[in-house]
Amino acid sequence: MIHPTAIVHPRARLAAGVSVGAYSVIGEHVEIGEGTAIAAHVVIEGRTRIGRANRIFQFASIGGEPQDKKYGGEPTRLEIGDRNTIREYCTFSTGTVQDAGVTRVGDDNWIMAYVHIAHDCRIGNNTVLANNAQLAGHVDIADWAILGGFTGVHQFVKIGAHAMTGGGTILLQDLPPYVTAHGNPARPYGINAEGLRRRGFGDGAIAAIRGAYKTVYRSGLGLAEAQASVAEQAAATPELAVLSDFLRAATRGIVR
Repeated sequence: MIHPTAIVHPRARLAAGVSVGAYSVIGEHVEIGEGTAIAAHVVIEGRTRIGRANRIFQFASIGGEPQDKKYGGEPTRLEIGDRNTIREYCTFSTGTVQDAGVTRVGDDNWIMAYVHIAHDCRIGNNTVLANNAQLAGHVDIADWAILGGFTGVHQFVKIGAHAMTGGGTILLQDLPPYVTAHGNPARPYGINAEGLRRRGFGDGAIAAIRGAYKTVYRSGLGLAEAQASVAEQAAATPELAVLSDFLRAATRGIVR
């Protein structure tokens, strides 16, 4: 399953069923799980662990050194889960010792061409990162979030579960769960109601989320007051707990 022109370091660990295309390079400290397919002209280096049944397309660069001037060659890591699709020209960096030392990508993510995931980012499960989405260091993206093409995310920004951005959005502050945003800088434009329906949220839960959105964005309350009100609403609607927790933990302010 390894093309004769590929260069695979003898100490790299490839599980059964891994395929490596022509002219790809697999480094010494790389571990790749069963059934993962590596296309032609892919470079996977650094201390990188990749799970099962991933598809990595041509010209991707995975596990390279972080683009951080403070990086001094420390043995930091990149961890990628299972069943991810990583399209052409994506670049994923390892972590830095200034953070946890690891960049993490979860399971079942759809990552389109030219996406950059910088050092110490944490990507959840079932996300969609459209073409040319660019993540600075230390960005957190929760499950089911969708970033439109050419979305740029400032370092340390957090993006909540089921949130969504339009194409060309610039996120300088945290984007709460369920919220849709667009623009430079980003502004809120309601909740991701259609996405929630597709994922099985009932009408009652969606109505409660819409009500919480109005509390945060249209009531005129300060952020602390809005957070307290959403916390009260979460007592009756479990789906609001993730929003309440996110608002309480926000450190950069929120898109508002």
